[in-house]
Amino acid sequence: MQKVVFMGTPQFSVPILRALNEHYQVEAVVTQPDRPVGRKRKLTASPVKQTAEELGLPVLQPEKLGGSPELQQVIDLAPDFIVTAAYGQFLPTKLLQAAQIAAVNVHGSLLPKYRGGAPVQYAIMNGDAETGVTIMYMVKEMDAGDILEQAAVPITDHDDTKSMFQKLSIVGRDLLLDTLPKLAKHEITPQPQAEDQVIFSPTIKRGEEQLDFRQPAQNLDWKVRALRPNPGAYALVDGKRYKFWDVQPVGKNTNLAPGQVVIRTKHSLEVAAGDQTVLQINELQPAGKPRTTIQAFLNGNQTLQTGDQFIDEYEQK
Repeated sequence: MQKVVFMGTPQFSVPILRALNEHYQVEAVVTQPDRPVGRKRKLTASPVKQTAEELGLPVLQPEKLGGSPELQQVIDLAPDFIVTAAYGQFLPTKLLQAAQIAAVNVHGSLLPKYRGGAPVQYAIMNGDAETGVTIMYMVKEMDAGDILEQAAVPITDHDDTKSMFQKLSIVGRDLLLDTLPKLAKHEITPQPQAEDQVIFSPTIKRGEEQLDFRQPAQNLDWKVRALRPNPGAYALVDGKRYKFWDVQPVGKNTNLAPGQVVIRTKHSLEVAAGDQTVLQINELQPAGKPRTTIQAFLNGNQTLQTGDQFIDEYEQK
C-alpha cells in the first residue's frame, strides 16, 4: 500500500483525510497547533487533528513548519505522496522533494482563478456562477503549480461559504482519489497555469467585512453569503456594529438614500442600497446580543420607521 502524509486543518480537509485513510497508508497527519476558540478562548484542536486522533493516526503540529523537527520527521518518512488541503502554511522545497511520487494540493477554486487563502469567499462575493476544485502539483510559490485535474461546481443563489466548502470537500475528495493512481502510473499530462489569467484571493482582513450600502443590493447579498458563517458581515447602525446574517435583494427601485428604510412592517424591513436598489433584511445580530430574526428585532424597536436612516456610517478602511 502506498504511503501518504496528509497536511490540512479545517473541516474542508476532513473528508479528504478520511478517504485517504481508507485507500492509502497514512504515515502522519500535519495540522495547525491548537488555537483558542470562542468568547471563552478555549484551546481547541483543529477538525483535522480531531479526525486523525479518532482514526488513530500520528499527528504533528509545528507552529512553523520550516526548520522544525517535524519537518525532518516527514522527510524521513519518504512518503509516496504528500497531500495538502487547506493546511495554512507554505511547504519548504525540500519537503516537497521528499515525496517519492508527487506532492499535490487540493485547492478550492478553478485555478488560475483565485489563488490564495479565500478562494471560495471571493467566488461568492464576486457573484460567480461556479467555482470548483483543482488538484495541482505543489511548488514553493502559492497555488502556482501545474494543474493535474479540475472539476467545476455551480454556486446557487442560496449558497454561502459553509455550504460551498461542504460541496467542494466531497468533490475534492473524489477527484483526488481519481488523480493519485493516474499520477502513480504517469497517465496525467500536467498543464501549466496561464499567468495572464491569474486572480488572487487574499485572506479577508479585519475591516473588509463591512457592508457598504452604497453598493447595489445584489452585491450586498453576495458579500453576506461570502462571509457566512465566519467572520460575518457587519454594518454600523447608530454607531454600533450589527452583523447581517441573511439578506435578500428585492426586485424594486427607490429614490431614498442608501441606508434609509424603504418599508417597515411588523414582519419585514427593506432598506435602500446603491443604484436605487432595495435590500430586504431577514436576520441580523445587534452588538453584544444573539442572532435574531428581523421580526424579533422590529418588535423591540419602535422608533425605526420608513425614511429613517438605518445604516448611517461607514468606517474608513
